[in-house]
Amino acid sequence: MPPVRRSPVRVLPLLLSVLLAGCGAPAPRDGAERDVRAAVADWSRMPPAELSGIPLEGWAYEVSAVRRDGAAATARAELRYRLSGYDAAAAGAAREVRLSRDGGRWHVTGDRPAPGALPQLWDQGPVAVVRGAHALVLGVGQQAGTLSEIAAEADRAVPAADAAWPGPWPGRAVVLVPGSLERMAELLGRPAAEYRGMGAVTTGRVGAAPAPADRVVVNPQGWGELSPAGRGVVLTHEVTHVATRAATTATTPQWLSEGFADWAAYRGTPATPEQAAPALARAVRRGEVPGELPRAEDFAFGGDPEALARAYEGAWLACRLIAGRWGEAALVDLYGRAGREPWPAAVRGALGVDPDALTKDWQEALRAEFR
Repeated sequence: MPPVRRSPVRVLPLLLSVLLAGCGAPAPRDGAERDVRAAVADWSRMPPAELSGIPLEGWAYEVSAVRRDGAAATARAELRYRLSGYDAAAAGAAREVRLSRDGGRWHVTGDRPAPGALPQLWDQGPVAVVRGAHALVLGVGQQAGTLSEIAAEADRAVPAADAAWPGPWPGRAVVLVPGSLERMAELLGRPAAEYRGMGAVTTGRVGAAPAPADRVVVNPQGWGELSPAGRGVVLTHEVTHVATRAATTATTPQWLSEGFADWAAYRGTPATPEQAAPALARAVRRGEVPGELPRAEDFAFGGDPEALARAYEGAWLACRLIAGRWGEAALVDLYGRAGREPWPAAVRGALGVDPDALTKDWQEALRAEFR
């Protein structure tokens, strides 16, 4: 059958009527819903007064749905904002805005995380702000002196990370200090037990583009148990994750990501393998040389703490070996290649050896170091 030819003059009105009447057309909004949306837009033109000390910009609530119940309403919205001078891309948060109608007008009465969404730091209480030369520290329920000490440590960590990682990154860090381990876990959406004993962690999407709005989140309980030297190592480690984020992808081995961060953290310190890798030293001296470089699952928290320590220590010593034998530039090159090439190609391209040879060199270096 030959194709049926239709006149465009006749088809166009039909097409328009289908588009306007079809299920893909947005549902019409009644006057009350429009008023609710307008009230949210008016209320959110500026950040709340209690957040005036935080350098916020691009603050906006985009309403996606409205639910009304008489003189009450709830609006589901996406909050977007940036920390001026620190965020290359906007941070986002799903919010639930509550409203009531009084005198014929809608008024916002509350704002909270949407069900299932992570809270913002200011949801946990008044936020104190400390600005450093390279870092912005935001804290809740903390003494001003504690936040100033963390800001000073972050100001040392950023240049240390910058010296280890010559790749492009903003050269600034945002550090969040919640009031407790449990509050930290709330911000991250994970059980508190996963972070017990840790000094800090870093948020952020791996390999995101544009660069994500990373945050270093301090565990006040773990931080308080660290020595001054330990605090410097922990914060430099986490800031290095911020620095390398754009070059880190799903193909980057986790041992390389964690080992590089530790290498950057220990790079300017007098720490020796004996001092910084005691768990691995004990294992090697028992004849338990690892059969392979640490796997991703070896870095999971909640299991054997000794095994976890060996994974981090082994990753650091692998990066230390590469920097010492092939040079720091080769280690940086390997990191960059690992995020965009298959692992065997990345190793050969950066080091001129295959992955098996790298593993054997690392094993021999462990035996020599801890004999």
